[in-house]
Amino acid sequence: MVMRIIPGNLSDPRVVNLLHVHVTSARVETAAGSAHALDIAEMQSPDVSFWTIWDDEMLMGVGALKRLSADHGEVKSMHTVQSMRRRGAGRAMLRHIIATARARGMLRLSLETGSWDYFHPARALYSSHGFVECPPFDGYVLDPNSVFMSLDLREPECAET
Repeated sequence: MVMRIIPGNLSDPRVVNLLHVHVTSARVETAAGSAHALDIAEMQSPDVSFWTIWDDEMLMGVGALKRLSADHGEVKSMHTVQSMRRRGAGRAMLRHIIATARARGMLRLSLETGSWDYFHPARALYSSHGFVECPPFDGYVLDPNSVFMSLDLREPECAET
Protein backbone atom coordinates (compact mmCIF):
# COMPACT_ATOMS: atom_id res chain seq x y z
CA MET A 1 0.00 0.00 0.00
CA VAL A 2 1.31 3.43 -0.95
CA MET A 3 -0.40 6.20 0.98
CA ARG A 4 -0.37 9.75 -0.33
CA ILE A 5 -1.38 12.87 1.54
CA ILE A 6 -2.75 15.74 -0.54
CA PRO A 7 -4.64 18.97 0.16
CA GLY A 8 -8.27 18.17 0.90
CA ASN A 9 -10.83 18.86 -1.79
CA LEU A 10 -14.03 20.03 -0.11
CA SER A 11 -15.96 19.63 -3.35
CA ASP A 12 -15.23 15.88 -3.48
CA PRO A 13 -18.36 14.08 -2.19
CA ARG A 14 -16.22 11.32 -0.63
CA VAL A 15 -14.38 13.90 1.44
CA VAL A 16 -17.57 15.75 2.37
CA ASN A 17 -19.17 12.47 3.43
CA LEU A 18 -16.20 11.51 5.62
CA LEU A 19 -16.20 14.92 7.29
CA HIS A 20 -19.93 14.49 7.94
CA VAL A 21 -19.24 11.08 9.52
CA HIS A 22 -16.48 12.66 11.63
CA VAL A 23 -18.63 15.51 12.94
CA THR A 24 -21.63 13.25 13.53
CA SER A 25 -19.54 10.63 15.35
CA ALA A 26 -17.91 13.25 17.55
CA ARG A 27 -21.30 14.61 18.54
CA VAL A 28 -22.81 11.15 19.16
CA GLU A 29 -19.82 9.91 21.18
CA THR A 30 -19.57 12.81 23.61
CA ALA A 31 -21.81 14.99 25.73
CA ALA A 32 -23.79 17.84 24.20
CA GLY A 33 -21.64 20.96 23.85
CA SER A 34 -18.37 19.03 24.26
CA ALA A 35 -17.73 18.09 20.61
CA HIS A 36 -15.32 20.49 18.90
CA ALA A 37 -14.95 18.97 15.42
CA LEU A 38 -14.79 21.49 12.58
CA ASP A 39 -17.70 21.52 10.15
CA ILE A 40 -17.25 22.14 6.41
CA ALA A 41 -17.60 25.92 6.71
CA GLU A 42 -15.03 26.11 9.52
CA MET A 43 -12.68 23.88 7.51
CA GLN A 44 -12.58 26.60 4.82
CA SER A 45 -11.17 29.23 7.18
CA PRO A 46 -7.84 30.71 6.00
CA ASP A 47 -6.17 29.66 9.27
CA VAL A 48 -6.97 25.96 8.62
CA SER A 49 -4.92 23.66 6.38
CA PHE A 50 -6.77 20.48 5.49
CA TRP A 51 -5.46 17.22 3.99
CA THR A 52 -6.76 13.86 2.87
CA ILE A 53 -4.89 10.57 2.83
CA TRP A 54 -5.43 8.07 0.04
CA ASP A 55 -4.50 4.54 -1.00
CA ASP A 56 -4.82 4.80 -4.78
CA GLU A 57 -8.42 6.10 -5.20
CA MET A 58 -9.57 4.93 -1.73
CA LEU A 59 -10.01 7.74 0.78
CA MET A 60 -8.45 6.59 4.04
CA GLY A 61 -8.78 9.64 6.25
CA VAL A 62 -8.54 13.34 6.88
CA GLY A 63 -6.67 15.73 9.13
CA ALA A 64 -6.22 19.45 9.61
CA LEU A 65 -3.92 21.99 11.20
CA LYS A 66 -5.37 25.22 12.59
CA ARG A 67 -2.98 28.11 13.23
CA LEU A 68 -3.84 29.62 16.62
CA SER A 69 -0.95 32.11 16.68
CA ALA A 70 2.44 32.57 15.02
CA ASP A 71 3.97 29.80 17.14
CA HIS A 72 0.99 27.64 18.20
CA GLY A 73 -1.12 25.26 16.14
CA GLU A 74 -3.95 22.85 16.79
CA VAL A 75 -4.52 19.37 15.36
CA LYS A 76 -8.12 19.26 14.09
CA SER A 77 -10.46 16.81 12.39
CA MET A 78 -8.27 13.70 12.52
CA HIS A 79 -10.46 10.85 11.29
CA THR A 80 -9.74 7.54 9.58
CA VAL A 81 -12.37 5.60 7.65
CA GLN A 82 -13.51 2.72 9.89
CA SER A 83 -12.48 0.01 7.40
CA MET A 84 -9.02 1.62 6.97
CA ARG A 85 -8.09 1.72 10.65
CA ARG A 86 -4.96 -0.03 11.97
CA ARG A 87 -3.17 0.42 8.62
CA GLY A 88 -1.06 3.45 9.51
CA ALA A 89 -3.15 6.22 7.95
CA GLY A 90 -3.70 8.05 11.25
CA ARG A 91 0.00 7.85 12.13
CA ALA A 92 0.97 9.09 8.66
CA MET A 93 -1.47 12.01 8.85
CA LEU A 94 -0.34 12.99 12.35
CA ARG A 95 3.32 12.91 11.29
CA HIS A 96 2.40 15.10 8.30
CA ILE A 97 0.63 17.63 10.53
CA ILE A 98 3.54 17.70 12.99
CA ALA A 99 6.09 18.18 10.18
CA THR A 100 4.00 20.94 8.61
CA ALA A 101 3.65 22.75 11.95
CA ARG A 102 7.43 22.59 12.44
CA ALA A 103 8.07 23.80 8.88
CA ARG A 104 5.75 26.76 9.51
CA GLY A 105 7.74 27.79 12.58
CA MET A 106 5.26 26.65 15.20
CA LEU A 107 6.76 25.84 18.60
CA ARG A 108 3.76 24.09 20.09
CA LEU A 109 1.02 21.87 18.72
CA SER A 110 -2.08 21.23 20.84
CA LEU A 111 -5.30 19.29 20.49
CA GLU A 112 -8.58 18.51 22.19
CA THR A 113 -10.07 15.04 22.09
CA GLY A 114 -12.74 13.20 24.00
CA SER A 115 -12.27 11.60 27.41
CA TRP A 116 -14.68 8.74 26.72
CA ASP A 117 -13.56 5.18 25.85
CA TYR A 118 -14.45 5.76 22.18
CA PHE A 119 -11.53 8.23 22.00
CA HIS A 120 -8.97 5.96 23.70
CA PRO A 121 -7.30 4.93 20.39
CA ALA A 122 -6.89 8.60 19.44
CA ARG A 123 -5.34 9.46 22.81
CA ALA A 124 -2.97 6.49 22.48
CA LEU A 125 -1.93 7.66 18.99
CA TYR A 126 -1.21 11.17 20.21
CA SER A 127 0.70 9.91 23.25
CA SER A 128 2.82 7.66 21.04
CA HIS A 129 3.96 10.79 19.17
CA GLY A 130 4.96 12.68 22.31
CA PHE A 131 1.77 14.59 23.12
CA VAL A 132 1.16 15.00 26.86
CA GLU A 133 -1.91 16.18 28.73
CA CYS A 134 -2.08 19.92 29.31
CA PRO A 135 -4.56 22.53 30.52
CA PRO A 136 -7.23 23.90 28.16
CA PHE A 137 -5.86 26.32 25.55
CA ASP A 138 -7.14 28.96 23.12
CA GLY A 139 -10.57 29.52 24.62
CA TYR A 140 -11.35 25.92 25.57
CA VAL A 141 -12.57 25.46 29.13
CA LEU A 142 -11.99 22.64 31.57
CA ASP A 143 -14.49 19.91 30.66
CA PRO A 144 -14.64 16.35 32.03
CA ASN A 145 -15.59 15.20 28.51
CA SER A 146 -12.37 16.59 26.99
CA VAL A 147 -8.70 15.73 27.18
CA PHE A 148 -6.27 18.47 26.15
CA MET A 149 -2.83 17.49 24.88
CA SER A 150 0.20 19.38 23.67
CA LEU A 151 3.50 18.68 21.93
CA ASP A 152 6.56 20.93 22.32
CA LEU A 153 7.89 21.14 18.77
CA ARG A 154 11.27 22.39 20.02
CA GLU A 155 11.89 18.91 21.47
CA PRO A 156 13.44 16.25 19.25
CA GLU A 157 10.92 14.05 17.49
CA CYS A 158 9.61 11.28 19.69
CA ALA A 159 9.95 7.73 18.42
CA GLU A 160 6.68 5.83 18.38
CA THR A 161 6.23 3.15 20.97
